[in-house]
Amino acid sequence: MAGYAGRKPELRARLRRISGQVGGIERMVEADAYCLDVLTQISAVTKALKAVASELLEAHLESCVKEAMSDRRRAEQKVSEAWAAIDRLLRS
Repeated sequence: MAGYAGRKPELRARLRRISGQVGGIERMVEADAYCLDVLTQISAVTKALKAVASELLEAHLESCVKEAMSDRRRAEQKVSEAWAAIDRLLRS
């Protein structure tokens, strides 16, 4: 089971809102909205996605990494995966 299973309804609701925001951006472009207004909305979506990513990373650390702590090799693998995910988030 995924570490975020208990948070799934909230995560899905947030992702639906983000999806709606992306649709709004598409409509703005279709309507030739002012460039900076479109960029502002893109920034808001990016921030919202990063918040979801942060919550998922927290869930991963609290569940998958904690569970692996009893087995040193698995723990090292999970920590390595977490660092790779953090690196990807920081680079985005």
